[in-house]
Amino acid sequence: MKKKIVFILGGSGLIGSEVTRILLEKKIYEIINLDIKKNKSQNNNEIFFKFDCNNNIDNKIKRVIKKFGVPDIFINCSYPKTRDWNKSSFKEIKYKSLNRNTKSHLISSCYLAKLIADESVKKNKKCSIVLLSSIYGLVGQDASIYRNTSIKENMAYSIIKGGIVNFTKQMASHYSRKGIRINNVCPGGVIEKHKMKLKKYRNLVKNYSSRSPIGRLAEPKEIANSIIFLSSDDSSYITGTSLIVDGGWTAI
Repeated sequence: MKKKIVFILGGSGLIGSEVTRILLEKKIYEIINLDIKKNKSQNNNEIFFKFDCNNNIDNKIKRVIKKFGVPDIFINCSYPKTRDWNKSSFKEIKYKSLNRNTKSHLISSCYLAKLIADESVKKNKKCSIVLLSSIYGLVGQDASIYRNTSIKENMAYSIIKGGIVNFTKQMASHYSRKGIRINNVCPGGVIEKHKMKLKKYRNLVKNYSSRSPIGRLAEPKEIANSIIFLSSDDSSYITGTSLIVDGGWTAI
């Protein structure tokens, strides 16, 4: 059986690497990891292609398609950001930073999805596209979870993730009749175990867990499995939706 071609943008990251791992176990996918650098712990069976979302993405994605073909599945787990990302609170953010982060994250996510869809239509090929949004693309950030930490609310993040949610609906209305499905996953907080040695992060986890109905943050694999579901034929009648995976956060 011919393997399905999967492009995973940000395949070396926290969630992207887990998506890659799970898909490779199924042995029916050819995984192309598009990222700035490869995660050293990842499986050698994936194909790595260096990809930076900050410039010349038209030509880059066309080169990837020319080399590997139009994908059956396109998953975007990328998280491009500037060095001053931590200064994106309402008090600290500057126009230049907001503009650059919106361009590198929101604009690249939307435009790449459109390019993949257009190439699929040209080849008369069905494609499933999954983007990564957030609960903070749906609701405002709860400032109480940042108590006793140096972390602050992020103005840019809510703009970016909210834009992805609405773009998903707009794109689905245009491309779904052409055999292109597009959906997004809205995760709640996801545990990063390597950060647990940091006091400010432990406090964040404690605050978040006390606010979450399920009493904890998500494991990366729980988000990855939701992404894989939306990318697969098991969700063949789902398009234009935001799948909320948040342990009940937005339910209360």
